[in-house]
Amino acid sequence: MSIAKVIEVSSASPKGIDDAVQSGLLKVATTVKNIKGAWVNDIKVVTDDDGRVREWRVNMRVNFVVE
Repeated sequence: MSIAKVIEVSSASPKGIDDAVQSGLLKVATTVKNIKGAWVNDIKVVTDDDGRVREWRVNMRVNFVVE
């Protein structure tokens, strides 16, 4: 029987949503083993005064198996 745990993580990137998710997962992977997936539950953007996107932000729940 496996037991899984879920942690909530926030990550940001000026490049896009994909990069924000990937960089967040890579950072988590430095201290958490057995990552099995993630749910992106919130996407936000930071804009400049002209309305251009400056930064993408995601909140996600990361699922991993406990050893």
